[in-house]
Amino acid sequence: YGRSRRLSELEARLGVQLLRRTTRRLNLTDTGRGFYERCRRILADLEEAEAAVSQAHAMLSGRLRVAAPLSFGLRHLGPAITEFMQAHPQVEFDLDFNDRQVDLLAEDIDVAIRIARLEDSSLIARRLWSSRLVLCASPAYLQAQGTPAAPEDLATHRALVYSHAPDPTLLTLHDAQGREHRLHVPERLRANNGDFLCQAALAGEGLLLSPSFIVHESLRRGELVCVLPAYRSGELQAYAVYPQTRHLSQRVRAFVDFLIERYAGVPYWDRDLPA
Repeated sequence: YGRSRRLSELEARLGVQLLRRTTRRLNLTDTGRGFYERCRRILADLEEAEAAVSQAHAMLSGRLRVAAPLSFGLRHLGPAITEFMQAHPQVEFDLDFNDRQVDLLAEDIDVAIRIARLEDSSLIARRLWSSRLVLCASPAYLQAQGTPAAPEDLATHRALVYSHAPDPTLLTLHDAQGREHRLHVPERLRANNGDFLCQAALAGEGLLLSPSFIVHESLRRGELVCVLPAYRSGELQAYAVYPQTRHLSQRVRAFVDFLIERYAGVPYWDRDLPA
């Protein structure tokens, strides 16, 4: 009875319903579940803080909610997280793989990996790595449609485009003299996932401008080839971002530092690409 009364008093003080009550059971409401997770985070931070001041080499503990783009997360983040978990066995991960840009505060995310131009000044960002953009196609597609020799030749081709790009059909290339070539390539297929577009390119459906972290293995195996390799297609920058309004726990700081060290230098997915 005492516990039920305290819960009712808490709901009255907050002005929200935390539990959905029936004659047989109690269930958390969505608001109650969010409140519970935040309280759980606060307690984990408190335990971590106490351990940090009482031990010279305190073990990290608690939950890390991490958001990351789907293709990069599935292809490259898994080994990094596994290594971090083995080094810190009391840290738990809750991962959100999604190409959309999540609201870190609203969705209670500790840290997000963003591969984009950052425009939100309310976030703290630490650079992780860069990835080249590669214009590529399958040998079968180029045999059937012809291999472009100059940027203007792309007007007769068809593109597989990423729908989250600011202007999906716009292609910007730079030649060896630094001159910029901007042109729109006719659209064949649009999707919001880079791996799906890569599969379409492997099937010979069109030209693909893709981050090298998605297509590097297909390029190495010859399943895709670079188109107009004398022209640069630009780079993408990846950052670890977190809200500046939130207390930065030791586990978040340690995880971000770990990622920066792991991806330092030229990423392995760029090392085999043409110069």
